[in-house]
Amino acid sequence: MSSGRATYHHGDLRATILAHAAVLVAERGADGLSLRELARAAGVSHAAPAHHFTDRRGLFTALATEGFRMLADALKDARPDFLDAALAYVRFAIAHPGHYAVMFDKSLYNAADADLVAAETAAGNELAAGVRTLDDPRAKQDPQAAALAAWSLVHGFSLLWLNGAIEADPDKDTDPIVQRVAGMLFGT
Repeated sequence: MSSGRATYHHGDLRATILAHAAVLVAERGADGLSLRELARAAGVSHAAPAHHFTDRRGLFTALATEGFRMLADALKDARPDFLDAALAYVRFAIAHPGHYAVMFDKSLYNAADADLVAAETAAGNELAAGVRTLDDPRAKQDPQAAALAAWSLVHGFSLLWLNGAIEADPDKDTDPIVQRVAGMLFGT
C-alpha cells in the first residue's frame, strides 16, 4: 500500500490533495492542473478527489479558503501594529505562492462560497486591524482609503516579488524593503 493510500484511509486525502495543488500551482500556475493529476500524485484512484472537491472549481475554492484562513492567522499572530501586519502579509505570500495565486484569481473559484467568504473577511479584518494602529492623520481621517492603500502596498509588493519584477536576490530577506516602503507610504 502506498503512503498516499494510507493517508487517504486515515482521512487526510483532502489535505494531501490541497498540499499537492498548492505546490503545482506555485510551480506552473493553475491552468493545467487536474483532479486526475492530483489523484496520481496522492496515490489514489482518479475518482477519489472528486469526493472532496467535486471539480476543479471546488478544489480551487477549498485552496483559496485554506489560504485566506492561513493569512488571517498570520495577520492575527502579527498584531498589534501595521508594520507587523504588512510584514506578515508579505511573508505569507512568499511562503505560500500556490495559495496566494489562487486566492486572488476569482475566475478559478466560487466567490460566493460561505466558508470562503468568511475566511476572506477574516483576513481583511485582520489587515484592517493593523491599519487602525497607524498614527498617520490621513489614515485616521479616512480608514477605508488607508486600508486599501495598505492592501495595495503589501499585495503589489508580494506580486512584484513573486514575479521577479523587483531586482533583488530572491533568497534575500524582504523585511527591510517592506519596512522602507511602508515607511514612505505611512511614515511608520
